[in-house]
This record gives sequence, C-alpha cells and structure tokens, in this order.
Amino acid sequence: MAGRFPRRVFGQGTEPDARFTLANERTFLAWIGVSLALISVGVALESLALDLHPGFRLAASLVLIVAGLASPLQAWFGWMAVERALRLGRPLPPSVMALPLAVAVAVAGVLVIVAVLL
Repeated sequence: MAGRFPRRVFGQGTEPDARFTLANERTFLAWIGVSLALISVGVALESLALDLHPGFRLAASLVLIVAGLASPLQAWFGWMAVERALRLGRPLPPSVMALPLAVAVAVAGVLVIVAVLL
C-alpha cells in the first residue's frame, strides 16, 4: 500500500472487489463532468449576453458556477467515503452535495425564467 493516496483511505481495511472500486471511480468522474457542465453553462449564459434581464442572468450564471465549483468537493469526499466504506465492509454513505446541487440548478432555472419574463 505504500505510495497509494490518500493513505487514510487505502491504509484501512482490505482491498475490495476491483469492480466496486472502478464503479466508485466512474462516479467520481461523473461528478467532475457535472462540475464542468455547470461551470460551462454558467459562463456561456453570461458571456453570450442573451436578451435577458442582466441582473437575473448574472445571478443565474453565478449560481451555476458556484455549484460547479462545489461539485468537485462532492466528487472527492464522496469517493473517499465510499472507498473507505467498501474497504471496511460498511454500508455506503449518502451523497452530501446532491441535494444542494439540485437546489442550485433549480434556483438557476427559476432565475433564468424570471430573466426571460422581465
């Protein structure tokens, strides 16, 4: 196990079935993809200068960008928690950031709707 990062994950328990570890890594990468998409949409919404109310457009862009910046935190801490649970034979932990990110996307959507209507 020497050299495997993070040690506080790989230094515990036993090696799980590789399929589960790989599935956990795919979930990590999916969260990274979500992050890139949120940041891209937030930047595009503001830089395309659509004919929307500027204040609400900016607010929606910022909400999406901040949510995109928070998504890698879910990716990393979620990956560590799941990998640790797999190694220790414990139940898988819940996703901490899924609900806040869903709320952020919903808020951004509402802001865009308001921006279109004004």
